[in-house]
Amino acid sequence: MADKQAKLAIGAETYDLPIMEGTVGPDVVDIRKLYGTTGMFTYDPGYKSTASCESALTFIDGEEGVLLHRGYPIGQLAEHSSFMEVAYLMLNGELPSQDEYEDFKVTITRHTMLHDQLRQFYQGFRRDGHPMAIMCGVVGALSAFYHDSTDISDPEHRKISSHRLIAKMPTIAAMAYKYSVGQPFMSPMNSLSYTGNFLRMTFGVPAEDYEVIPAVEKAMDRIFILHADHEQNASTSTVRLAGSSGANPFACIAAGIACLWGPAHGGANEAALNMLHEIGTPDRIPHYIERAKDKNDPFRLMGFGHRVYKNYDPRATVMQKTVREVFDALKVKDPVFEVALRLEEMALHDDYFIEKKLFPNVDFYSGIILSAIGFPTTMFTALFALARTVGWVAQWNEMISDPAQVIGRPRQLYTGPTQRDYVPFDKR
Repeated sequence: MADKQAKLAIGAETYDLPIMEGTVGPDVVDIRKLYGTTGMFTYDPGYKSTASCESALTFIDGEEGVLLHRGYPIGQLAEHSSFMEVAYLMLNGELPSQDEYEDFKVTITRHTMLHDQLRQFYQGFRRDGHPMAIMCGVVGALSAFYHDSTDISDPEHRKISSHRLIAKMPTIAAMAYKYSVGQPFMSPMNSLSYTGNFLRMTFGVPAEDYEVIPAVEKAMDRIFILHADHEQNASTSTVRLAGSSGANPFACIAAGIACLWGPAHGGANEAALNMLHEIGTPDRIPHYIERAKDKNDPFRLMGFGHRVYKNYDPRATVMQKTVREVFDALKVKDPVFEVALRLEEMALHDDYFIEKKLFPNVDFYSGIILSAIGFPTTMFTALFALARTVGWVAQWNEMISDPAQVIGRPRQLYTGPTQRDYVPFDKR
């Protein structure tokens, strides 16, 4: 807390409001006592100008295209780290030593299996049920199986539940996919990496050994890293809000999955891929760019620009390189890839896009990669949820440990009728 004060003038009255300073980023005006002092609330739909919490996890500077996890640039983490190391960093605040890293991997690996009765739980869903619907149900049901880690006041319980969620999410997601295609579930294999294990559980079959392709494994690991956390977005805020009531961690993460399912949040990479398929071939790109420029045309170029980043999405730089690595490794000849490359090139050199700062974002590339690997579009958001579980869990832990944490209770500007008396049927 700094000594700086903000002055608020309401009519003839002036009020001093404390200003809080972070280590980097905008200062914030502390309005916790605003109602008690002035009798007024603030009005901020979407909370776009409101800091809902204090956090030391992730920092974003949308103007400069910066994304830091615990201070480390996302580009460095994606290039040099692994998803398991990033998970440790998010949970513990520092990069692990070699021994800490190995111990953490062993711990996560030993939690990857699901309770056997949960296999039967899947049978209650229709085969064509959306994977996100299944994940919401199964993750929420975990609290019915793991009673030994739901006491949120116990740090050890919180640690165990965090590890369980991170470990079991790939198994849950892979089983959702297997169920949808009518193939038998594949049990985890402890000799594989976190990401390699997920690929095997998703695409492997009992009839033959599954070979993990290093370039694909690395690409998936990068996608997981790039989606691990993104500050106080809608799903993360949902997890925190659910957690503020004292709900168990499994219920909180299920709430986050439900929020992520919304097309305005987690479905952007699917929308970008569908757009590339609609364009079809590179020669049709100029026509679609002209449509995008036309204010009267409902067509929008998906995968360009970002609500937060007003510059180039720092995650997109890594994905741009990864696309080429995956296509080379899988020897993919896909016109969608050519459309993506050509569209990217044209957009980056077109005055309209430069002026509007409509640069390719991470979703523009990730959908292409996931499709090339073999994932159906219905699994895209489920993979997002798998990766984001690390961030959700870290945010939930931070919230529970925050002495300033209270149950969330947004206010409103009421515009309905004033008090009126009930009218009986015969007098209406």
